[in-house]
Amino acid sequence: MNLLDIENNVKQLLSEIKNDKKEFIFQLLRCYGIPKASITKLQKGNLNISNNEDEILWKNKVFFKQCKSEELYHVYAKVIGEEFILKNIPMFIIVTDYNRLIALDIETKETLDITIEELISNYTFFLPWAGMKKAIMQVDNPADVKAAEKMIQMYDELRKDNQFNTPEEIHGLNVFLARILFCFFAEDTGIFEEKIFTKSIISYTQQDGSDLNDFFKRVFNVLNKEDREGYQEYLKKFPYVGGSLFGEEGIQLNFSYKSRQIIIENGKLSWAEINPDIFGSMIQSVVNADERGNLGLHYTSVPNIKKVIGPLFLDDLYLEFENCKEDTKRLKKLIDRLSKIKIFDPACGSGNFLIIAYQELRELEIKIINQINKLDTQIYLNRTGISLNQFFGIEIKDFAHEIAKLSLWLIEKKMDFKFYKEFGYSKPLLPLEETSMIIKGNAARIN
Repeated sequence: MNLLDIENNVKQLLSEIKNDKKEFIFQLLRCYGIPKASITKLQKGNLNISNNEDEILWKNKVFFKQCKSEELYHVYAKVIGEEFILKNIPMFIIVTDYNRLIALDIETKETLDITIEELISNYTFFLPWAGMKKAIMQVDNPADVKAAEKMIQMYDELRKDNQFNTPEEIHGLNVFLARILFCFFAEDTGIFEEKIFTKSIISYTQQDGSDLNDFFKRVFNVLNKEDREGYQEYLKKFPYVGGSLFGEEGIQLNFSYKSRQIIIENGKLSWAEINPDIFGSMIQSVVNADERGNLGLHYTSVPNIKKVIGPLFLDDLYLEFENCKEDTKRLKKLIDRLSKIKIFDPACGSGNFLIIAYQELRELEIKIINQINKLDTQIYLNRTGISLNQFFGIEIKDFAHEIAKLSLWLIEKKMDFKFYKEFGYSKPLLPLEETSMIIKGNAARIN
């Protein structure tokens, strides 16, 4: 069961709860794919080891108790300390009056205190019931997972109406996905006018999707043109992006009513919440069906990446920063040093290590500039000295290669925006500069 299935199940549950509150806990378990046969046994009492009324204790799964509103917090405080309950190691302790719900995750010690209606916004709290282990939950942002799920829907729908057999066709699809991801991200992060891309699809294309390919061609074309003479007014509202992302001729695609709707649904997601550091890894699962059951498992977490880049170079840089904090001249030399460091990942995948390395260098640079400004009344540096042309990678898979380039662009824009908020000035968000050196090929064969 995937994230979208669970979300839809919880929505259905909330629409039905007023009719039969006694079924709530059983229906909630069903939402997360707990087998029907097991729930039937639980309802009959075979699996319930609690002898108290209005209570369920299912070993290794859940403790559930309903109570009156005025007793809610008192009952919760009591049950989380009961030895008999804890000895049977339920995943969750849940207490509710059917207006509010309080829950404790036994493994992580996280708590939930919400109205029943807010369950739809917090359904990821109970994902371990669906087999999504804590190792995943600690690194996954639900927004990233949901975006990947939605992209899978879009990709699968496109495959129904199109053939992607030759290397050229597969490459064309990869480029299309990278472009549309950029547009979704750009319209939510201030690079484009807010939701301009999604609104344009809704306003200027037929509902049956018959003219959607022509629409994408026009938009992708205008994003690569500085001269807007002769373009329709709605197209002129899109900024000049430049770079190689929109440079080559796009693939011819067929769209349907359903694929158009799914693209619009993708556009309605909050792409600003998606972390560029895991953006590539999550979206890679879209085109690799073998990885879909383990969304996020192939992702190296930020703390683990830092365990590598710390001893390699970052720890030394921070030590130097600490040693020269009161010396403006040495701080400026350290800034210059950051602009000369070269970072290379010979098997970069979708760019995780390069993205975090770039982000960490930019974060350190901001700290150094703030320290210089504290020591010196004259404002120092009006733009970053760190650029993407310091970052190199080799990746053999075409889609991962495209996403690595895209993700580096996105993290650059994210950090440029942070720089602007910190100091009130930065380099323009657009056009994209063709600077990161991500090469498609076999790292064992490239000099």
